[in-house]
Amino acid sequence: MKRLFFLALFCFQLVISQTEIKHIVYFETDKYSIPETEMYRLLLFLDDIESVDINKISIYGFCDDRGSHSYNMVLSQNRANVIKEVLTNNEFDESLITNTDGKGELLLRIIKENDVKRIRGLNRKVEIIVSPVFPARENNFDSKNLETILSGDLKVGDKILLENLLFERGYSYLIPESRVILNKIASILVKRSDIYFTIEGHVCCTSGERDAIDGKTKKRNLSYARAKYIYDYLASKGVSRHRMKYIGMKRKFPLGGPQRLDRRVEFLVTKVGH
Repeated sequence: MKRLFFLALFCFQLVISQTEIKHIVYFETDKYSIPETEMYRLLLFLDDIESVDINKISIYGFCDDRGSHSYNMVLSQNRANVIKEVLTNNEFDESLITNTDGKGELLLRIIKENDVKRIRGLNRKVEIIVSPVFPARENNFDSKNLETILSGDLKVGDKILLENLLFERGYSYLIPESRVILNKIASILVKRSDIYFTIEGHVCCTSGERDAIDGKTKKRNLSYARAKYIYDYLASKGVSRHRMKYIGMKRKFPLGGPQRLDRRVEFLVTKVGH
């Protein structure tokens, strides 16, 4: 009996782990620009799936039943395209988006006459379907953590992963919670004045090994901008600039796993000793 219970529990977990994650964005009549409230909901959804190891993303656009079929096909495709643009601008891997399709109009199924307007509003939409990787991959971290800096057990060529330093999607500055962590790192490095290092910035989800676009400057140098942000911050807290260099690594070394793990900064130790 106990064995059957655990088997049933395992099957339930198996189904849950493979469950697709869906989100719907609604549009105004004849429009494919995203309404402000819908954009806010979409960005919250992107926050929710940051920790998901994504296998693929499908985007499907729809219209209500008004307008010609050819007009609705174009409009629904434009709606799907604008959602894809939001995802790629927010560092979601374009290669994971396997479908960006306009499906045209959805037929009106009237339940009550006064439901027509509401139903048409629900049909003007884009469906985003996120399929997680199953089974989930292990993170391929091959870096020393922050505590190693304190221990003194460092040598040239070591990499120090700055854990929990999370950047805003598409930008070179940290989320507020991570600034506290960076303050701690700065105070440690002021004391450990024997460590010389290069700050390596990384980005997530560009095509190939390209860099991502910095949402602030609109330049394709986000990994460089992230490394420089850390460099400038540490210098402002008293870490000598002579001990530091910074470089953008673009997307040359993705870790695999959830997207947010590639929006990272690492220290490459270049010298130990005064």
